[in-house]
Amino acid sequence: MTHHDTTAQMIRSHPAAAGGGLGLDPQVLADCIDACTTCAQACTACADACLGEEMVAELRRCIRTDLDCADVCDATGRVLSRLTPGDLGLVRSLVQACADACRACGDECEQHAGMHEHCRVCAEACRRCEAACRRVLEALSV
Repeated sequence: MTHHDTTAQMIRSHPAAAGGGLGLDPQVLADCIDACTTCAQACTACADACLGEEMVAELRRCIRTDLDCADVCDATGRVLSRLTPGDLGLVRSLVQACADACRACGDECEQHAGMHEHCRVCAEACRRCEAACRRVLEALSV
């Protein structure tokens, strides 16, 4: 069983899922939670790899953007994992902030992707997470 399968199974098994939970397609929700988790890990690892580079001073903005994105993705994945009814406005705001953080981090890492493989990998994770967040936002707007 993959991590993704576990996320989807947990969503389907939650008592609130039958009653609507966030009112999202369970697969769209699972995809976003997993994208947030993956992106948080990639951003944390990228920031650490940047610290190990000789040109660390030139990567200061990238490190900061990585760390901010990792924290926002981590929080978003955890909040989206809570299906018990809560403040939908807060959920929307957090998912929007996550999409924005991923866009900014993806843009920053892409500037260094030609020289640093870790930045290329991180930028891809950010783009996937941004897209997954946008799918959730679209579904919440219906």
